[in-house]
Amino acid sequence: MLRRWCIPLTTLALVFGSMLAAGSASAAATAGHPGPANAITPGGLMIRPAGHAAGPSAPGVRHQDESTNWSGYAVTGASGAFHSVAASWIEPTGICTSRGRAQYSSFWVGLDGFNSNSVEQTGTDVDCSGRTPVYYGWYEMFPAAPVNYTNTVRPGDHFSASVTFSGASTYTLVLTDSTQGWTHTTTKSQTGLARSSAEVITEAPSSSSGVLPLADFGTVNYSTSTANGTSIGTQSPTEIIMVDSSGRAKDSTSAIASNGAFSNTWIRSN
Repeated sequence: MLRRWCIPLTTLALVFGSMLAAGSASAAATAGHPGPANAITPGGLMIRPAGHAAGPSAPGVRHQDESTNWSGYAVTGASGAFHSVAASWIEPTGICTSRGRAQYSSFWVGLDGFNSNSVEQTGTDVDCSGRTPVYYGWYEMFPAAPVNYTNTVRPGDHFSASVTFSGASTYTLVLTDSTQGWTHTTTKSQTGLARSSAEVITEAPSSSSGVLPLADFGTVNYSTSTANGTSIGTQSPTEIIMVDSSGRAKDSTSAIASNGAFSNTWIRSN
């Protein structure tokens, strides 16, 4: 199995998760649909590579952190601090120029994973199967395997997503494509989860051998992001910057607005 993990640069620790199905997507995969049954699917823990400290604080941000597979924003607290997270974004256009190398990028909301070993998450992907972009939605209750949706997803689609804890160990994960007119609502029951972080993330998935190449997604714009019904931008969030093993940024994370809006822009695959 392949996994998506977030790798911050202070400790080599897994702290967020989505598992990916093993295999490689066929170059003949149809844009707008998941690839074949053995195609990589989303998810992953946040991982902080060893030997690197968090960067300096930015105005309005509690602090910055670095990861080899996550970028975006997270808010953290004590166990049980978060019961909901939500965001909206526009599915970006995959720019797939390499014939032989598969590449992957995902966009999601989740509870946990920044400072815990579980993740409850839902979102979308644009992956590159050779020169063919492949778009799809999914959910995952890590460490359980991810589930991909077969509904059509196209670049420019308007998405909203949420994960909500409603008590009695019940989690509701909702992903809506208002452009295509579909919604998936999934209810799962699981005990013992920390609910100590909430995040809105752009991710490069990982395999057991390391982080996979980040697909060129151009820019993804998150128009809103909330945790516990309040804008993440007003909760002293942690800004997460995705870097390679040499410390070079793989994408950029913009400042976050008071309504929780921000963007990530692709820079390099590795």
